[in-house]
Amino acid sequence: MLADDSTLLREGLARLLADEGHTVTASVGDARALLAAVAEDPPDAAVIDVRMPPTHTDEGLRAALEIRNGWPGTSVLVLSQYVERRYATELLTTATEGVGYLLKDRVVQVDEFLDALERVGSGQTAFDPEVVRQLLALSSHTDPLQRLTPREREVLGKMAQGHTNAAIAGQLYVSQSAVEKYINAIFDKLELTGTTGYSRRVLAVLRYLGS
Repeated sequence: MLADDSTLLREGLARLLADEGHTVTASVGDARALLAAVAEDPPDAAVIDVRMPPTHTDEGLRAALEIRNGWPGTSVLVLSQYVERRYATELLTTATEGVGYLLKDRVVQVDEFLDALERVGSGQTAFDPEVVRQLLALSSHTDPLQRLTPREREVLGKMAQGHTNAAIAGQLYVSQSAVEKYINAIFDKLELTGTTGYSRRVLAVLRYLGS
């Protein structure tokens, strides 16, 4: 499902997704129509512009949060021209699975956009590197961050973007076991012992961004 007040962008995304074998169940131009369409036929995923009519401020993001609360089976990928720090953090802290936040410039990089949409649709997270960079910069004054090495901060940034250990290893040109060691060090330094698995991974990102 697509929600953007730009008809041109909606049509372009619809054609792109159709070419890649996806079915666009609805294409709407404002948040009210989006919520009505989701209520009638909840999709697997919704691609949502942050700023839509009537005020062009945060209608799309508020709709995304409402969808994640009311229809947890529907993943949301938010698109924006800018990094809305407050709302990006709220989205990440409200829903830890099946959410994403990309800058619209990323849409023209088709492979990255499709990869992000597929990861979000499968229940993972996908955040634009620039979004993560600005959120990390915003929280860089916190004590836990001071404990991390530059490499550990880099790994945590990749985690915040929703990448798997294997993907992080490939991007940083290190072994997967090295990535696992960095992540374990991050867990220790953020005092996230006693929890296991994906939840601890999410907690590390949330503590980093939300502290």
